[in-house]
Amino acid sequence: MKCEKTSKCSIDSIVDILGSKWNLIIIWHLRTKKLRFTELQGRMCGVNSKTLTTHLRDLERHAIIGREVYPEVPPRVEYSLSERGKALQPIMEAMLEWGGKYLQTGQEDSRCMRPSKKTVRKS
Repeated sequence: MKCEKTSKCSIDSIVDILGSKWNLIIIWHLRTKKLRFTELQGRMCGVNSKTLTTHLRDLERHAIIGREVYPEVPPRVEYSLSERGKALQPIMEAMLEWGGKYLQTGQEDSRCMRPSKKTVRKS
């Protein structure tokens, strides 16, 4: 059966951007500071270089993250949340709260804990 819908509603567009497991995890890890590619990959269990590159490019295309290249040898590249990406933080916090309330796993995962107030960057 063919979909008769000709235009997307905003939730369709949001799911296109945030519907990926990896995109959400990248956004989560960039919430407190800039990270280099290898630092980010090291925090994400099970992602290979090609997949991470694809998702970073996707988030950059949607202006969720920024990519800063430093003119050094060897080149240094850092990724960070853009203003648009930072605006997603309340949504990510709400998802974390919902998961804590309804998806009890019986064990705390320190990788997903909210950052303390003093470690959150306000820039």
